[in-house]
Amino acid sequence: MRTTYDEADDILVLHLSDKPIAKEMSQDWNTHVSYAEDGTLVEIVILDASKQGAWPLLKSEAA
Repeated sequence: MRTTYDEADDILVLHLSDKPIAKEMSQDWNTHVSYAEDGTLVEIVILDASKQGAWPLLKSEAA
């Protein structure tokens, strides 16, 4: 898993796989989930991450 955070836009991206994205779904206005062709999760994008309490990650959660 690889995590990237864009501080200027407050966007957190959790990269779970290097597979190509085949389908993207919005869970709500600020959480978007991407899937590979085989149905596995590829990435999760959280908008307004720090405002939502998703950033910063605690070290125990990121490990």
